Order: sequence, then structure tokens, then C-alpha cells
Amino acid sequence: MEQKIIDTNIILRFLTKDDESLYRRAVDIFRKAESGEYRLVVKPIVVAEVAFVLESFYKQKRLQIADALKVFLSQKWLKVEERKVLLSLWGSYEDGQHFVDSYLLATAREQKVGLLTFDKQLSKQI
Repeated sequence: MEQKIIDTNIILRFLTKDDESLYRRAVDIFRKAESGEYRLVVKPIVVAEVAFVLESFYKQKRLQIADALKVFLSQKWLKVEERKVLLSLWGSYEDGQHFVDSYLLATAREQKVGLLTFDKQLSKQI
């Protein structure tokens, strides 16, 4: 099956519905993927940018962002790279950690490896 990487803007248009035309196009893209026309690939860097834009530009609360992205990333018709890590990082993100720190912490836990940092807040969670 053909695979296609999706970018931040497609996910943002779908989640925010701030542009009706682009929202409908995003829905169409997702329906085609769900029906098996192609497989959508979601990269961790795209998820990071989506979280950043939703928080900084759209002023959404972290809990709202986490809830929306957990549902989105759980869709079986998506090929989410590092799905397990991305689904497990939201607790520390909701508790105030930056996305990247939450991602590193979840990755270290998933891979059962250490994590070195000078970040005092992150050090408390290791």
C-alpha cells in the first residue's frame, strides 16, 4: 500500500476546523486512509509541532491538546512512528513539561535507558 507522510497543517486544520475548506479536505484525506486507499504516516516531529502550535498560537490548554492528540494518534489506520512513546508522554506534558522533555522521558522509559540532563525540572522525573 502506498504511504504518505502528513504534515502539521493537515492535522491542525482537522483539529481546529478554523478553515472550513481545508477542514473538509483534511477529512477527505483521513477517510481515504481509513478506507485503505493509502496509509498515512505521522512523524514525531509533526506531533511536536502540532502541540506547540495548538498551545502557542491557538492558546489551547495542555489537557485539551493531550486529549485530542491521544485520540488522533490512536487511530489504527494511521502509521504513527513511535506510537507507544507518543501515547505515553502526555502525562508529563500535562504536568508542565515541555513536549521535547516529555518525549525524551517517555523514550527513555520505553527503551529502558537512562536520560542525562541539566534541566532541574526534568531531572526530578527521571
